[in-house]
Amino acid sequence: MNYQTQDTIVALATPNGSGAIAVIRLSGPEAITIAQSVFKGKNLIKQPSHTIHFGTIHDSDLALDEVLISLFIAPRSYTRENVVEISCHGSTYIIQSIIKLLIKQGARAAKPGEFTLRAFLNGQLDLSQAEAVADLIASDSKASQQAALQQLRGGFSTELQTLREQLVQFASLIELELDFSEEDVEFANRSQLRQLIHDITQLIGRLIQSFDLGNAIKLGISTVIAGRPNAGKSTLLNALLNEERAIVSHIAGTTRDTIEETLNINGINFRLIDTAGIREATDAIEQIGVQKTMEKISQSALLLYVYDVQTLSVKDVEHDIVSLHKPGLPVLVIANKIDLQNTTQQAPNLPEGTTYVAVSAKGKTHIEELKQLIYQHSVQGRLNGNETLITNVRHLEALQKTEQALIKALQGIDTAVSSDFLAIDIKQALHYLGEITGVVTTDDLLDNIFSKFCIGK
Repeated sequence: MNYQTQDTIVALATPNGSGAIAVIRLSGPEAITIAQSVFKGKNLIKQPSHTIHFGTIHDSDLALDEVLISLFIAPRSYTRENVVEISCHGSTYIIQSIIKLLIKQGARAAKPGEFTLRAFLNGQLDLSQAEAVADLIASDSKASQQAALQQLRGGFSTELQTLREQLVQFASLIELELDFSEEDVEFANRSQLRQLIHDITQLIGRLIQSFDLGNAIKLGISTVIAGRPNAGKSTLLNALLNEERAIVSHIAGTTRDTIEETLNINGINFRLIDTAGIREATDAIEQIGVQKTMEKISQSALLLYVYDVQTLSVKDVEHDIVSLHKPGLPVLVIANKIDLQNTTQQAPNLPEGTTYVAVSAKGKTHIEELKQLIYQHSVQGRLNGNETLITNVRHLEALQKTEQALIKALQGIDTAVSSDFLAIDIKQALHYLGEITGVVTTDDLLDNIFSKFCIGK
């Protein structure tokens, strides 16, 4: 990507396609002048920032549309450049005609993410905040929206900036020691440095641990519904979704491939995955389905094990749970078809990390209670409105590298390594922290981030 910021760019800021209203955005030094050249109404060049003006867009003598023009004069704009937003009618023909006219008058078509890139290059946002813009646009649940908004407001950046400033102070003292190496003096107190690095690694460790939850919130929590054939897995999926999504049949092995749907509980998206019944397959196709089931279970964040309370013994249930349960994987053991049971079956003995609940998927008995258990076992008690959650793999990798560099620095302090080796490790930590917020950048990194944005943002 060529980072030219002296030209004026233009793009549609609202989704493509016909609609009631569309917004076309201009940003750059000539944004107001170019808009004025095609606008009949007030003289935009003489108007104050943050004002809206009614008029018409003209191509020579041909009126294209009646519009509202919003003015944002530098540096009081999203990009810290002059920005003009043209609200026109959402006809595809009108949109294309206005954009072509603006390009004819000297603007250039914007590249993906170029408005936000300019906001970053002009100091309006740091890099993690710029990435949060894309996450906010893509958010499809309350939790993912809140996580992105927290990052956009600078919560994550503020924490990292504080850490970096403290490390920079000690790094400066160590660099000073290198200038006086012949005198064998020590400006950076090693005990204080050890404590600082310990405190920073503790905080970084907490941020790293938050990734599992943060990434799950961003993408949706993978929740696998598994069990033996005819346990009622597809019926349970339909009951949770409150719609007939999966085919239900008394014939064993009806579900041979995975079915995935999204369920929102208390603002969190759960990706419910209905799987093939676990048993000795009777044909090659069913065998593939069973293999997929086991793969999905290994990748899941929550397992809903469903069994038919009428036909499966407690001993069989306990055997299945032992074979499916993995350390750290929460499991809800769901006794299904309680509406058909005449006698009370004892609850199985379950390992730690599993919870038993009895339901009727067909009769939708205790389904709401089950939803709350799904939520509780995934996120309850782990969500704090003010807590920073890592949702970006790039941030996770940079934090892990920072942690490794700081651990090496701690080991260096304990073994009394020379100041130059200690300085290398601290510089590495500072480098990786700087990569997150954009203090340290490369063109390849910026290309990779902003090329994933939509055009117009």
